[in-house]
Amino acid sequence: MSMFEQAGLQLLHRFDPETAHGLAIKALQLGLTPSVGTVTSPRLRTSFAGLTLPNPVGLAAGFDKNATALRPLSRAGFGFIEVGAATPRPQPGNPKPRLFRLTEDRAVINRFGFNNDGMKVIATRLEQRPSDAIIGLNLGANKDSENRAGDFATVLATCAAHLDFATVNVSSPNTEKLRDLQGKEALAALLAGVMDTRNALDCPIPIFLKIAPDLSEAEITDVAEVALTSGIDGLIATNTTLDRAGLASLHAPEKGGLSGRPLFEKSTRVLAQLFRATEGRLPIIGVGGISSPEDAYTKIKAGASAVQLYSALTYEGLSLVPKIANGLDALLKRDGFNTVAEAVGSAT
Repeated sequence: MSMFEQAGLQLLHRFDPETAHGLAIKALQLGLTPSVGTVTSPRLRTSFAGLTLPNPVGLAAGFDKNATALRPLSRAGFGFIEVGAATPRPQPGNPKPRLFRLTEDRAVINRFGFNNDGMKVIATRLEQRPSDAIIGLNLGANKDSENRAGDFATVLATCAAHLDFATVNVSSPNTEKLRDLQGKEALAALLAGVMDTRNALDCPIPIFLKIAPDLSEAEITDVAEVALTSGIDGLIATNTTLDRAGLASLHAPEKGGLSGRPLFEKSTRVLAQLFRATEGRLPIIGVGGISSPEDAYTKIKAGASAVQLYSALTYEGLSLVPKIANGLDALLKRDGFNTVAEAVGSAT
């Protein structure tokens, strides 16, 4: 991390977290953040679900909710970027404060509640996206929707022309009863609607399903079964957790989803269970607590074809992205893997 970036992070941490996040987006838009371009190598280049990535280190949804910093983020070293979540209608989300730093735990709690500008505004911004980046959208549902399952298909139909992939997000803990859609029958019906919409597109894009880390092993088995029969292209494991075990911060009792370092072990365990339950037949993107090349490598060996970051950027800055990608390249070389794909699931 450069002295400039370190000073910038220290300054941002003087503000409340949501204000700091807004300032970080503004800094990206003004070109005040690291711009390293594409980070790649023969070992890091990888393909799955119809996507070809320069490296397997992506940006998780939630950082750029409204797709306002696509160009600078595409130059920050990520192999792919996921924006959103987007809902059919704009919505303000939950009351503030709704974002908390747990510095002692290197963690974050949020209860945003899908605050976003709505699919039409976001689609307009996606239309202006950089053509050389891999960009996906996290699909969400309006809090007051009478047909939440239908909302996912509606957002997909509106935005798909400007996307490389889309993610069905039924695992956010911050919209009441949204996680109920992870049940076997409800999930199958929801995905059927989304896949019907996807298959009717002129250029069908890969569809991923993002799951919660708080599922039982039986529930993970159900998700795997539905995923394999639904025709979706992959899974993302995992979203934030409601678990608060072992936290030291005074903010630990805050409601919302916990992300960051404390989520690493739990999310990796779910990832490995999902890999075994699907017998490696669907690619999985590993998310949760990644803050080093070793963390990313652990996810890949547990069954992830790629990984995503978010919370660690709060503490480490964007220079963490090339650090993880280049470090992962070195770890693959050390262990004799010629490609990322060779290492996927090697520890399960």
